Amino acid sequence: MGEESIPKWEGKVTVEVRNTVEEQVWAVLEDFCNLHKWIPIDTCYQVEGVQGQPGLIRYCASNIKSVAEDDVVAEPETTIKWAKEKLLKIDPIKRCLSYEIVENNMGFKSYVATLKVVPNEGDAKSEGCGIEWGFVCDPIEGWTLQDFNSYIEYCLQFMAKKIEVQCSVTSQS
Repeated sequence: MGEESIPKWEGKVTVEVRNTVEEQVWAVLEDFCNLHKWIPIDTCYQVEGVQGQPGLIRYCASNIKSVAEDDVVAEPETTIKWAKEKLLKIDPIKRCLSYEIVENNMGFKSYVATLKVVPNEGDAKSEGCGIEWGFVCDPIEGWTLQDFNSYIEYCLQFMAKKIEVQCSVTSQS
């Protein structure tokens, strides 16, 4: 018998970005190689390709410290977790982009994500918009879909708060 195919994970998280306009949020998303300014990773930079064009590849990495469970006095070990991500599509009119992980040491076999700026569906009087982060990937060893979805939501909430702060500073200048 052949191998049974394991269903892909799919998820979508949307967060509100208050006191912003869609153009401000899109300016953050379309700056593909500056992700480290907006989510909790250590570095992100262009590896190849043309900024703003499909085919652009960025390198993202973080230093992760860990201590052996059985050794309380040991110095933490540092591991670099990294990924190379390729911009697949970018549409400044619809304010969305898609990318895939092409290389990594984090256990991703396949991963494609789409980020979109979406109009605020709440109170028409409230200023702001939203960011939607959708993904399709193979299951990741050591994670559950719920854990991974929570991680995406955490990153997106972190990003929204940083954008809100930046936009409030900019509007006060």
